[in-house]
Amino acid sequence: DFEASFIRLIDKVTNGSRIEINQTGTTLYYQPGLLYGGSLEHDCSPSRGIGYYLESLLCLAPFMKHPLKIVLRGVTNDQIDPSVDVLKATALPLLKKFGIDGENLEIKINRRGMPPKAGGEILFSCPVRKVLQPIQFTDPGKIKRIRGTAYSVRVSPQIANRMVESARSVLNKFLPDIYIYTDHMKGVSSGKSPGFGICLTAETINGTVLSAELASSPQGQGAAVLPEDLGQNCAKLLLEEVYRGGCVDSTNQSLALLLMTLGQRDVSKVLLGPLSPYTIEFLRHLRSFFQIMFKIETKTPEEEHMGGEKVLMTCVGIGFSNLSKTIR
Repeated sequence: DFEASFIRLIDKVTNGSRIEINQTGTTLYYQPGLLYGGSLEHDCSPSRGIGYYLESLLCLAPFMKHPLKIVLRGVTNDQIDPSVDVLKATALPLLKKFGIDGENLEIKINRRGMPPKAGGEILFSCPVRKVLQPIQFTDPGKIKRIRGTAYSVRVSPQIANRMVESARSVLNKFLPDIYIYTDHMKGVSSGKSPGFGICLTAETINGTVLSAELASSPQGQGAAVLPEDLGQNCAKLLLEEVYRGGCVDSTNQSLALLLMTLGQRDVSKVLLGPLSPYTIEFLRHLRSFFQIMFKIETKTPEEEHMGGEKVLMTCVGIGFSNLSKTIR
């Protein structure tokens, strides 16, 4: 049902798409239309997080005819998809690097919803751009501060504080500048299911943002987890992400590569940590859709003096430009 919900969402943001699904639901015929945008609302399926839908909208939004302003309802934080908090902290700064910025670029969390009953709501708005700038983003820089959000809905507000303390107990050994907000939603804005979680981001002097997150198990499913363990494990995940390094964290590798592909006919370079399996598959898609091959150079930790092995990705953009012009 979440895939059907995704197809309905794509149908809403486009104009003139043809979608046919056979009786058994095993084959899909899709003829794309124009990316239209505008002000929209969509109810996402509660079996996947809003992040699942938001990831694809982040890829499409800059190329709409009208600036996109969409309200999505569903699960804001779960254990499968990147949460809205992480996408807000990492994907938006990445878009700005490609020249997609302005006061209209925002992700706002109105209500939090945890699985299984959801009840969350977010607002995502993004301006339109005619062309994207090429980027040279090869020096991640040193970590200067760590920020985070510990959220709790329909449970004791004390749980968020316990997560913050346990995360800080790990991170304070490495860095003094740590600030983790506690976000306790009450009443209507807390969704329909209890739950808690934490999302941490590390920022560098050059504007790289690396992130890690963990959420509690859905009500009535999986093993119960202590807030202390969740906070500590999330801090360790963040340190793992810092070790992997690169200028883009592992959740947004594919977004960076797509925007580089669609850039001007100029050289773009980005330094990434080890490629995730998702990114490797995504590179195959880029090759079959855009006939773009990336030049991949590995950098050993000795050359970089830090962390794991890095990969320098280089490509020449296809010079894509947004053809939708508003007729007045």
